[in-house]
Amino acid sequence: MQWETVIGLEIHTQLATQSKIFSGAPTRFGAAPNTQACAVDLGLPGVLPVLNREAVRLAVRFAKAIDAELAERSVFARKNYFYPDLPKGYQISQYESPIVGEGRIEIVLDDGTVREIGVTRAHLEEDAGKSLHEDFHGATGIDLNRAGTPLLEIVSEPDMRCAAEAVAYAKKIHQIVRWNAISDGNMQEGSFRVDANVSVRPLGQATLGTRAEIKNINSFRFLERAIQFEVERQIDLITAGGRVVQETRLYDPDRDETRTMRVKEEANDYRYFPDPDLLPVELDDAFIREATADLPEQPDAMRERFHAHFGLTEYDANLLTASRDLAGFFEAVAEGSGEPKLAANWIGGELTAALNKSGLELSASPLSAEQLAGLIRRIQDGTISGKIAKQVFEVLWTAGCDADGGKPLPQSISLPSVTSEQWGQMTVDQVIADQGLKQITDSGAIESLIDSIIAANQDQVAQYRAGKDKVFGFFVGQVMKQSQGKANPQQVNDLLKQKLLA
Repeated sequence: MQWETVIGLEIHTQLATQSKIFSGAPTRFGAAPNTQACAVDLGLPGVLPVLNREAVRLAVRFAKAIDAELAERSVFARKNYFYPDLPKGYQISQYESPIVGEGRIEIVLDDGTVREIGVTRAHLEEDAGKSLHEDFHGATGIDLNRAGTPLLEIVSEPDMRCAAEAVAYAKKIHQIVRWNAISDGNMQEGSFRVDANVSVRPLGQATLGTRAEIKNINSFRFLERAIQFEVERQIDLITAGGRVVQETRLYDPDRDETRTMRVKEEANDYRYFPDPDLLPVELDDAFIREATADLPEQPDAMRERFHAHFGLTEYDANLLTASRDLAGFFEAVAEGSGEPKLAANWIGGELTAALNKSGLELSASPLSAEQLAGLIRRIQDGTISGKIAKQVFEVLWTAGCDADGGKPLPQSISLPSVTSEQWGQMTVDQVIADQGLKQITDSGAIESLIDSIIAANQDQVAQYRAGKDKVFGFFVGQVMKQSQGKANPQQVNDLLKQKLLA
């Protein structure tokens, strides 16, 4: 029997606010346990929640970013359940009247396939606390720092049919919330968590199978592996004569498996009702305009512009719009150098490799967009070759990395006219001058080198003239060695051919 997988995702995005959704308690990550929970978060008698205006503003930005329906009137409800890290005994969320309605997300798969995935809704809610099991023998610790942290829960339609599509959709949502400063999207800190609803059905069957929900997945790799395991588990279970139970499961990355947490509740189990302490949220045009006035160009539009305006391939355009910082960096280099394709190559090659090796984010790059643009300009005007450019890049990168720490430069790099305080401000032209890296374009000087090398290697000359074309590479190598890599490669090739065939 052939099977079809059906996947829907619920993504919990922590909003980029300084305080919680219904209190003034801070939302800083990494504080000591139970130091960022106030009386409102704990639900102590007599306290009242006050809605955080910034959380509403960020929800509006999300709706506009994906061109989704935006409710002018939304309502908070109480979702009632007991769990140790939920001190009030209920969670304030939105149920029947969410702030964000239906929308669509376009995803691009690795093979270039484009798919549209429906967004059912996105609603505001507060986070619960956290249960800690690892550090307590035979007991559970409760940290309520996260209680009341503002979340936007983004719920998809069950439109995805494989783990790769689910990962592509999750990455796209992650890109959008970071791009528009809605969330920092830090998965390690719990700012972006994914619940996957997974079911299988015989191919061609219209009705959906029984789903299992895999909770709190905090990496894209784990999301893919968890779905793949769950699909195989459900198919094996059904083909063996069993049946899938609707339940909540967790993914154990150490064992690469999903395990039962609890039987899945239905909506009526939570006894939703409008929260009596919170008024409905009503949005007017002025608030919506203020919330969305500074929305940037969205990644899909920017990708198309890079493709059309700069002539980039689809691959490069996708790569360079992966984040807003990267797109801005590329645009600055492309405009500054006048060479967008070369800019894309250097950013996707040397710069990315150096960042990965150093464990740095682009925002901490010791090489500025201005410096990289200058480097590309010097390649194009013939001042340096592509090979020499890599040496200049290394000098700028090393100097920038070491500027703060005052470390000495490697012995291979000597900058007599630059003090350690100036390392981070060095220009490309300064490095070329100080290192003596300017390309030799004087044809007379190159000819003189070639003549001496030909005179010293008559056996190789005879081999080349006898038809052994590979020997040509030997002569090119000798010229570049004698010129310390500074001879213009094109001139070397042209002059060598003339001399060897003379």
